[in-house]
Amino acid sequence: MTVRLSLLLVTDLAYPARGRRYGDEDVLLSSRLREHFDVALCHPLDAVALMDGYDVVLVRNSGPVLHYQEAYDAFRAHALRTGARVYNPLHGRGDMAGKQYLLDLTAEGHPVIPTADRAEGLAALPTAASYAVKPKAGADSEGLRFVAPDELPALDLRGDLLVQPRIDFRYEVSFYFVDDAFQYALHAPDPARRWDLAPYEATPADLAFAHRFIAWNTLTHGIQRVDACRTPTDDLLLVELEDLNPYLSLDLLPEPQRHAFLDALTESLHAFASESRWR
Repeated sequence: MTVRLSLLLVTDLAYPARGRRYGDEDVLLSSRLREHFDVALCHPLDAVALMDGYDVVLVRNSGPVLHYQEAYDAFRAHALRTGARVYNPLHGRGDMAGKQYLLDLTAEGHPVIPTADRAEGLAALPTAASYAVKPKAGADSEGLRFVAPDELPALDLRGDLLVQPRIDFRYEVSFYFVDDAFQYALHAPDPARRWDLAPYEATPADLAFAHRFIAWNTLTHGIQRVDACRTPTDDLLLVELEDLNPYLSLDLLPEPQRHAFLDALTESLHAFASESRWR
């Protein structure tokens, strides 16, 4: 008889996400995972109190960490101390670790929107009509503002803000992965409507672009979303590498594609739990 693993799905079903329905997605996800695991759902503020009783802790649509930073820090510390099997694993180098990766990728010459956080780095940014300024610890565009070039010298840059040239892009596109395996892509044809998404047929060049960031992140297991923008010259530039709790837009997928993604996730969770057990 196969022993069923228990899974704690950390989610905020009531979070008022703009253009997304967190609760609906995680209700769907939990109903499918229940076919393979004993599943319970909890709010991120309750995770530390409950997580020790489960084989795997799956962090899903739990909302921006900045809304419960102290609780999230306690969750991470508890998981690392106890060796809890948290999925995604907590050593991700993307959004899970903050926005430092945008600076690191810029310095390493990767195709990313050029980013600076210090006054001395501004000169290396491309010339633009305006610049995006946002908190390094921000999420969901909170604190985002745009400034003219002549306003840059007045910015208080001490490492807490990110500055990027405002990119004139044709559309945004997201590539979704389980582990290092590509699953599907969606794009927003209208740049002003980020979450009005449609299916996107990724080309080999697109996938090579996305895979370089998956490889850079070095997560052997986990759900990752590579967000990019298509420039007028047809290039792709990385916008974000989501590796903490990326929204999946599962409701937009055709049924066979949605099932394929959920099968891949289920297989990954089982493999992760089995490998982690022997560490």
